[in-house]
Amino acid sequence: MEKQLVLSDEQLVKDFVAGDAGSIDVLIERHKAKIFSYIVMCVKQQELAEDIFQEAFIRVIRTLKNGRYNDTGKFSSWVMRIAHNLIIDYYRKQKNQSVISNDNYEYDLFNSTSFSDKSIEEQLVYEQVMQEVGMLVKLLPDNQREVVMMRHYRDLSFKEIAEETNVSINTALGRMRYALMNLRRLAEERNISLTLQ
Repeated sequence: MEKQLVLSDEQLVKDFVAGDAGSIDVLIERHKAKIFSYIVMCVKQQELAEDIFQEAFIRVIRTLKNGRYNDTGKFSSWVMRIAHNLIIDYYRKQKNQSVISNDNYEYDLFNSTSFSDKSIEEQLVYEQVMQEVGMLVKLLPDNQREVVMMRHYRDLSFKEIAEETNVSINTALGRMRYALMNLRRLAEERNISLTLQ
């Protein structure tokens, strides 16, 4: 262990890739303070910073084990870039969730910021439409309802939906297409208007 402490980052990386698991511990310990401080400074939450720090080194280990590390730069700069990208991903996800998620309505299927400054009358019409959409969604076949819920309530991509439901992306897209067609048909059969005007 003491011998490892004097080795360069590049040598420790080579040793880790060659099978010396202890080398990564030395690298983590060597750069922990600098990288963790940077993350804390950006996110200003200890627990979140710890999560991002751990995720950064999980990615480091995975990349090294897969032989995809390019040692043209400094190891610490590379890890810092990974941490920085994780921070950006976190804030991007938070931003998307704040636009998509709205807990004020039970059936907020097609949420949009364009509905945020409506008159009381427009808001009531909107709530009524969302309630009716929610009622119609419950009438869809299970696999179609599942895709609608995942796409519009959980904001998952079709790739994520396909992975979570163990089907191809085309199947997930097809289910959404049929779900929308069925929602239109169900609305027409029940004489329900799904427009906000």
